[in-house]
Amino acid sequence: MPTPPDPSVLYPDVAACGNLAAALRAEADGCLAAVPVTSSDFAPLCHAAVASTLPHRKPLAISAWSHERRWSIRGEEPFQGMPLIEGRTDDLAEVARAARAWHDGATLDDIRQAAPFVHLTGRFEVPDNDPARLTESEWQGMRQEAAELEAAWRETYHSLIEAAHAEPALRALYPFTSHWVLRFSTTTRPALTIVGPSLSAGSDGTYGVGRGFISQEFAQFATAREAVAVAVRRLPSGLGPTTLGG
Repeated sequence: MPTPPDPSVLYPDVAACGNLAAALRAEADGCLAAVPVTSSDFAPLCHAAVASTLPHRKPLAISAWSHERRWSIRGEEPFQGMPLIEGRTDDLAEVARAARAWHDGATLDDIRQAAPFVHLTGRFEVPDNDPARLTESEWQGMRQEAAELEAAWRETYHSLIEAAHAEPALRALYPFTSHWVLRFSTTTRPALTIVGPSLSAGSDGTYGVGRGFISQEFAQFATAREAVAVAVRRLPSGLGPTTLGG
C-alpha cells in the first residue's frame, strides 16, 4: 500500500484552521457554536470528538481518511463501546449536522434525518444498561448486519442468524461473532462468558456446529434450522437470564 500523503495535502482547509475541530466549526455555519468540540493531541488534523448531552452516549468520533478526502463518524454507547451510528461522507458540513444532532440528544432516526449519510447499525439505546434489552439490541444489530451484508454468502449467513434468533433458547443469550461464526454468551460485553457450541455458515451453502470459532466437528447440515436445533440440544441446562458483563 502506498504511503499516505501528509494530511495537510488532502485537507488544506483543515490545516489552515489549525485542527479538525476548528474546521468543523467553520463548516457548521454557527450550529456548533456552543457545542464542545475537541481535536486529538496526536493527530489534530485527522481526529475530533463532539460530546453529547446524554450520559448514555460517548462523544461522537470523527476521523479523516488517510488516502482520500473523506470523513467517517462513529457514535457509541459507553457501557459496551458498540456503535449506534456510523457513516462516511466527503461533506464536512454534513458531519457538523450529525454532530449537532448527536450532541443535542436527538433520536437515532432524527440524526439520520438531519444527516442522510448516517447509517443506523440497528442497535437501540439502553440508558439503564438492562442486560435483557442490551441482548435484544445486539440481536437487532446482528440481524440488520446480516441482511445488509454484500458478501457472496450473504443469503446463507442471513438464514443462520434468522434461524438462531427464532429459537427462544438462543435468543435469550447474548450473540456475538468472530470470523463470521456465531457464538453465545450468558453475559453482555465488555466481558463475555461463552456458552454452548458455535454456528457457522459455509460458502458452499451448508451449516456447521462446532466447539470453536472455525471448527465444525459436531456436524454439518443442509439447512440452518437443523444446525440450530443441534446447537440448542448442546446448551447446558439451567441457564439463567443474561447478566451484565464486567
